[in-house]
Amino acid sequence: MTQSDALLPRPRLELAAGAVHVPGWLGLDEQRRLLRACREWSAARASGEPGLRHTRLPSGGVMSVRTVCLGWHWRPYRYSRTVDDGDGGPVLPFPPWLAELGRRAVAEAYRDPAAGEDYRPDIGLVNFYDEHAKMGLHQDKDERGLEPVVSLSLGDACVFRFGNTGNRNRPWTDVELRSGDLVVFGGPSRLAYHGVPRILPGTADPDLGLTSGRLNITMRVSGLDG
Repeated sequence: MTQSDALLPRPRLELAAGAVHVPGWLGLDEQRRLLRACREWSAARASGEPGLRHTRLPSGGVMSVRTVCLGWHWRPYRYSRTVDDGDGGPVLPFPPWLAELGRRAVAEAYRDPAAGEDYRPDIGLVNFYDEHAKMGLHQDKDERGLEPVVSLSLGDACVFRFGNTGNRNRPWTDVELRSGDLVVFGGPSRLAYHGVPRILPGTADPDLGLTSGRLNITMRVSGLDG
């Protein structure tokens, strides 16, 4: 990202019906607060096992991103209240202030305060991408509800690929997500395939305090009983 790029306004974009990209939604102070929280969540657990860890897939492969979960622990392809593929301890709690941020995000994306008021996220997935990490096209379909997914970006920019609901093939839309950007997808696009084919190293704002890599915080509604 060049200096001239940073000076050009980036308009909000409807990626598909129900899917909205809001550039620069989080100001620098809110980004810093979220970054501090991510660092706390990612710190080593009491057992000595890292909170931020690579997830192993049923095929035996290992995801290139590192993840820590809030509220419900995700492992392919289910949720639990304990870190079943780790130390077995309780999952980190989902903080009320983060839920409130999710409600604000939905209201902003859909320009509908009522939609935000009704949003009750109880799952948080914090993914860290180093410069080599990727996320293949996938659906977020392990939840029982179909309320919107809220996605926030911190640090280096990435190429975000938003596809269709039928398969991993085209059509899809590639958009650059930068630090502070918001994406919300729900309604007809709730089960759209999406992924991150590429990180753009060295694009983070030095004032943020994240020298390399990208953090992505997603919020979801589990639809599960407590």
